[in-house]
Amino acid sequence: MKLRRSMLFLPGANAAMLSTAFVYKPDSIMFDLEDAVSLREKDAARLLVFHALRLPVYRGIETVVRINPLNTPFGHADLEAVVRAGVDVVRLPKTDSAEDVEVLEREVERIERACGREVGSTRLMAAIESASGVINALSIAKASPRLIGIALAGFDYVMDMQTERGDGTELFYARCAVLHAARAAKIDAFDVVWSDLNDEAGFLKEVDLIKRLGFNGKSLINPRQIELLHNAFAPTEEEVDYARRVVAAAIEGERKGLGVVSLNGKMVDAPVIDHARRVLQRAEASGTRK
Repeated sequence: MKLRRSMLFLPGANAAMLSTAFVYKPDSIMFDLEDAVSLREKDAARLLVFHALRLPVYRGIETVVRINPLNTPFGHADLEAVVRAGVDVVRLPKTDSAEDVEVLEREVERIERACGREVGSTRLMAAIESASGVINALSIAKASPRLIGIALAGFDYVMDMQTERGDGTELFYARCAVLHAARAAKIDAFDVVWSDLNDEAGFLKEVDLIKRLGFNGKSLINPRQIELLHNAFAPTEEEVDYARRVVAAAIEGERKGLGVVSLNGKMVDAPVIDHARRVLQRAEASGTRK
């Protein structure tokens, strides 16, 4: 099971951060060539990210690059550079339709063939940032077998909806639509960034919400948020203990040829067993909650 709880944004033009961010150990590092880079720094940022992707220190962590949209003067150059550099995942911003993903996929395959990279080895992620994107979330999520996930980008979405960030009510429908689309397509779903670095209580409240909804993880803008997020996503000792007992009961029931087993007087069926196994997988990968 690939953990994608945390995806840390790094400005593509910040050479110091690009050379040291691996020490924070997020599940994925996302080099940003779009919103975090000014127009006059676009070319320099692309070159910095190209060289960062080739550093040995990043071979043990999933690398993601948010390119500029392909309909801008920078998008195709970004894509050429990062695919040739060996990026794991290309994140496409402002994805409004399945056609946007299909165009990206064709371009990625062209570059892979041109540079000798294995066709299909570059994975994709679509960022949904508008009402149109939310409405088309399911077709976007199913647009390409290269997609590892879809992400909701909160700021652009609330601007498109003519509202603003508040207590989360403004994002509820979009979160549910993106999450359902991801689950139907059997890919991951990523939540929006939390921008108030001084409000840890608010951050943890939002993390608890998106975890209960079913999101795989969250985009982050500061390394301070990584440990808080990972700990919140880890199962408790009690959850792990119960999961072990469920799996043990299932194994015993299977040995006896029983279709349904019980634990402490409660029926244990296939969905309960599957959930227990996922809890144990998360505990093995991330430990238990502190």
